[in-house]
Amino acid sequence: MGKQTVDEILQQGIQGQKEFKPEERRKFLGTLRERIILVLTQSQVREPGVYGEVEQQMKTNPNALLFLNGNMDYNEFSKYRKMADKNKIKYKIVANKEHETDIGLVLAMEHAIDKEEIYIKKVESITQKPVKKKNVLSLFGKIFKK
Repeated sequence: MGKQTVDEILQQGIQGQKEFKPEERRKFLGTLRERIILVLTQSQVREPGVYGEVEQQMKTNPNALLFLNGNMDYNEFSKYRKMADKNKIKYKIVANKEHETDIGLVLAMEHAIDKEEIYIKKVESITQKPVKKKNVLSLFGKIFKK
């Protein structure tokens, strides 16, 4: 790294440190993609219940940090904040009124982990096959035959 000029040092003092990958940080609630364990979209966070993968990863990564989208209503993400408390995970509510993101929750490390797949897919509930009437009737027939 080269030496900074006096002008660069003055500009940094006036404007602050230049931010590394600002668009990425805005999208992922203040952290970098390379640090992320998993993310949920705002619509996933709003769903009733919680995603078990989030708690599983909190238990697997006790030094993780949870970032919650502060532009959402507190009631929508409070279940994940409580989960963080329960698992002793530090959390941060991030509100950026100048920038919109569809991300609702980010679980990340303080260092790069370069996980390939960070988006949690919604698992559709497995529908049970309808019970055929014939099977039910034949079962009743066997029970009452005796």
